[in-house]
Amino acid sequence: MDLGLRGKIAMVGGASKGLGFAVARALAGEGAEVCIASRDEGAIHRAADAIHLETGAQVLPVVADLSRAEAIAAWHEATVKTFGGVDLLFANTGGPPAGAALCFDDAAWQGAFELLLMSVIRSVRLAAPSMCRRGGGAILVGTSSSVKEPVPNLALSNVLRSGVTSLAKTLALELAPQKIRVNTLIPGRIATDRLQQLDEINAKKSGVPLEEHQARTAAAIPLGRYGAPDDFGRVGAFLLSEAASYITGASVQVDGGLIKGLL
Repeated sequence: MDLGLRGKIAMVGGASKGLGFAVARALAGEGAEVCIASRDEGAIHRAADAIHLETGAQVLPVVADLSRAEAIAAWHEATVKTFGGVDLLFANTGGPPAGAALCFDDAAWQGAFELLLMSVIRSVRLAAPSMCRRGGGAILVGTSSSVKEPVPNLALSNVLRSGVTSLAKTLALELAPQKIRVNTLIPGRIATDRLQQLDEINAKKSGVPLEEHQARTAAAIPLGRYGAPDDFGRVGAFLLSEAASYITGASVQVDGGLIKGLL
């Protein structure tokens, strides 16, 4: 299937590794030009080199802390200056610290708000006008299984990502007349560095070896395994592509059947 991504210009956040890297690689593999962002300078340049070497696509790395408005503005400006506009956006960042709701002070809640919710608002606010000028576009927002079922010890993510999902649905309705689609993509237990860190925390809390904790967790997934980042990345590229031209306002799960709810 031709996804219709050749020549499209994409901004992909949190792309130095993990889920963002997987989406950027999938887009580049389909012929898109990609501007990737992360606050880790060395990692984002290594990611750009790796994607270019594998796909031959033009990949622009930008160092940006996406919890900061000025950094998002610089990322957008670099994309437009280099490629001429924006057609696609994967709004994605790393996750906030783990912990229970009452263990965080106001600064932690504000930090999670800036990282998870305001980063999406600011990115879309900048990218949408370019998409309009270019005849439409697609926005995809990375969320979490916590928007369907709160995850123990991830209070900041549980609360803020639910707000992000509501924002995405609102934007889908507001931007549809401009031919801009907005969807969210929900990872289950995808084998990333972030998940490894959470598994280590939870194994320690449970008093069991990490390998035992991970084996138990994988056994609870209907497909019987953790997902690979590319499982997520390929779905992300599809939702951003012309092949998904009649999908907007949707939340798509890439979870191996982990989430048991009907909706």
